[in-house]
Amino acid sequence: MALTMLCLTIVVFSLVNLDPNLRKLSISQTNMRATDVEIESWLVNNGYRDPFIERYGSWLGLWPRQPNIDEKTGEAVSRFKYCDDPTVPTFSGVLQGDFGCSTKFKKKVSDKLVPALQATGWLMFWVMAVMIPSALLIGILAGMREGSRMDRSLSIVSITSTATPEYVSGIFFTVIFASWLGWLNGSAATATSKGITFYNFALPVMTMAIYGMGYIARMTRASMVEVMTAQYIRTARLKGMGFYAVIIKHALRNALIAPFTVIMLQFPWLLTGVVIVEIMFRYQGFGFTLVQAAGNNDIDLLLACSLVSVVVVLVTQLISDVGYAYLNPRIRVK
Repeated sequence: MALTMLCLTIVVFSLVNLDPNLRKLSISQTNMRATDVEIESWLVNNGYRDPFIERYGSWLGLWPRQPNIDEKTGEAVSRFKYCDDPTVPTFSGVLQGDFGCSTKFKKKVSDKLVPALQATGWLMFWVMAVMIPSALLIGILAGMREGSRMDRSLSIVSITSTATPEYVSGIFFTVIFASWLGWLNGSAATATSKGITFYNFALPVMTMAIYGMGYIARMTRASMVEVMTAQYIRTARLKGMGFYAVIIKHALRNALIAPFTVIMLQFPWLLTGVVIVEIMFRYQGFGFTLVQAAGNNDIDLLLACSLVSVVVVLVTQLISDVGYAYLNPRIRVK
């Protein structure tokens, strides 16, 4: 995991520090009529023309971060005064908990990123709370009797939800529930400032939950169908055990092993889906912050968002592997 994180951060750091991005950042921080000499001077003074290894090491916290030198007085000054950067060489980077300074929002990256992650955490929590029970229920009901009318109907619902992307279902739900019926007309943009309510939070949750629900339901159905044809299920039925008793006592535990892995894989998908949904509903969360950072060449904030994404993906994959081995004794390492 550490090696993967190191490689991915090097790739992302290289891409966001390409010369066109740096020039756009310099122009946004000076003025739109800045000459090439002024642009280059700003980049040099703020350390963006230092060697790549030094800049990457400074971002990690393995290389001392250098202050700026005032051209008129020759004294050391902060790189970004609105972040109170030190005026002496300091080891201050990711390893020390310092993610840098946001040039867009004029504050420390952590001061902007932490509230955004909290807002997205609440969104993900309610999405998972709605999506997982509904998907498991649909998959179990469809897989109990393969080929039945219920199975076909629920399979159509699952396929339809999976085939409908968030930007389509989000517009569809907004038109029906907000415009036509007037039930859910609260703006999600107010959820982070005025608090979460059913009226301003239901549409983003529905949009994300519906899309992921179908995939989990299909995997649960396939696993349930496979378990229902197993020999021990037939033996239990021949012994006179009721159909629903067989499902609850024998089928469910084995049928839910594969969906567990699929559920854990939804977290990386939620990171991509949350960008679309938060932009669509103007929800001030992680995805909204990521788009703002990318659109404004906010390098430190963009790097921090990328690092958070990498950590979430790797940790959920680890939990998935360990949990699968715990639930399935046949693959445990002796």
